[in-house]
Amino acid sequence: MFTDPIDDVAQVFTQDPRQVLGIFIALVGAVFMSVGAQLQHRGVVKVEKSTAHSDSGLNVKQLGLLIARPSWVLGTSMLGLAILLQLISLSLAPLIVVQPLGAVALVITSIINARVTHKGLNRASIIAVSMCVGGVGLFVTIAAFTAIDKPVQTDDLIIILIILAVVLLVFAAAFIFLRRRFKALFYILGAGVLYGFVATLAKVVINRVQNGNFEWLTFVCLLGLLLAAGVGAYFVQNAYSSGPPDLVIAGLTVVDPLVAVTIGIVVLGEASQAPLWAMIAFAVAGVIAIWGVFLLSRVHPQQLVDDVIDAPPSGERVIKPV
Repeated sequence: MFTDPIDDVAQVFTQDPRQVLGIFIALVGAVFMSVGAQLQHRGVVKVEKSTAHSDSGLNVKQLGLLIARPSWVLGTSMLGLAILLQLISLSLAPLIVVQPLGAVALVITSIINARVTHKGLNRASIIAVSMCVGGVGLFVTIAAFTAIDKPVQTDDLIIILIILAVVLLVFAAAFIFLRRRFKALFYILGAGVLYGFVATLAKVVINRVQNGNFEWLTFVCLLGLLLAAGVGAYFVQNAYSSGPPDLVIAGLTVVDPLVAVTIGIVVLGEASQAPLWAMIAFAVAGVIAIWGVFLLSRVHPQQLVDDVIDAPPSGERVIKPV
């Protein structure tokens, strides 16, 4: 027997108003994220122009100079506020509902960056952004009707921490041995994966505190959250130095929620009551969104200009001016 979709929406709003409030707060956080990302990108670019260019990532001196850049400090403050709003939203609604809403920041950042750089998005870039937002939008729409918020069990937390430890070791080894070959896309994907764990661990800590279960394992979880956030933040700054801000936000707002949601589904069981069609739709939406990120990294106007500078028709590599 089929039900009226309008009645289904009304039922969600009536039965769980906290979830609706969580969605609204997450959307407000997305606005702060987009503006903060643009300001941080501006600060990183200015620092790189005033210092020697490095192929191995931002050095300690450059990181120190960032603190002296008003635009970077303001952007970081806005991102901090965005994270605070995200944590509040996670306390009100399931992870797989509110986390993907950050994709709204991609649209806002794309518009702001186009106005600031005076380089409008080309048709292929608009298609890529639409794929990112559309894929994530489809994901969160399905999740809103099928997700449940469940207490995090000790075994689940141990599994998440083990996976995070493996991920951190892999990224550390890659950075030590391969960082000179890294492009913006690697830093973007790396930051997205790590921030996905940050969101998951934040949800875990909030859940356990709400249930009066703050003990040594929760403390270890908090340490893991801070470590993943620190490494992820460093990756983001390097991504800003080698790619436009809307491409960085595209990776974060797609990879981050997909990682977090995958953990929420597989480990935390937040979609344990979802029907088979919903699970298939989750997979299709995820593929669309991720493909949009890869497409945007290839067709973005600023990225195309960088590629021409790095590999001109003559085949001779030209060093970018700094």
